[in-house]
Amino acid sequence: MSLTVDDVKKIAHLARLGIEEQDIESYTLDLSGMLDLMTQMSNLDTQDVAPMAHPLDQVQRLRADEVTEQDNREKFQAIAPQTEAGLYLVPKVIE
Repeated sequence: MSLTVDDVKKIAHLARLGIEEQDIESYTLDLSGMLDLMTQMSNLDTQDVAPMAHPLDQVQRLRADEVTEQDNREKFQAIAPQTEAGLYLVPKVIE
């Protein structure tokens, strides 16, 4: 798919982008190239290709799920103005 200069100007207007007049021709060529690549990719047979979350086969390193602090809820709620059943009571702010 080949874009025209008018197409690029219209796209820039819709996206609220300011493009210098001397740069419009290069944007036209670049965007047309990208659309051509997308057209080529859509014509490929990808039926036997498994979807990937990431191109590299890596595993996320996670820290151990261990408790590192003591439970201070009773201590903190002892100084709170109002609590009930382990929850802090606050004034209603939305009618």
